[in-house]
Amino acid sequence: MRTTLKRVGNSQGVIIPKPLLAQVGLERDVDIDVEDGAIVLRKPTRRPREGWASASRAIADANDDALVWPEFGNAGDSELTW
Repeated sequence: MRTTLKRVGNSQGVIIPKPLLAQVGLERDVDIDVEDGAIVLRKPTRRPREGWASASRAIADANDDALVWPEFGNAGDSELTW
């Protein structure tokens, strides 16, 4: 099947027929890569943010969850006139 590139804002797009998408099981999100000079679309291997909760627990269990930025919030607020 041959199709043409279409202008989409500052990018280019391709209209993929629905039966083709159904045949390979693509629905909404896709992973896109370039392999051997070809653009390849695949079903995502993971859901977004998958594993974040367990990674956060592991960081906390290792006591490695100290603040990266120092506290700066309300220091000196008592000296302000509101």
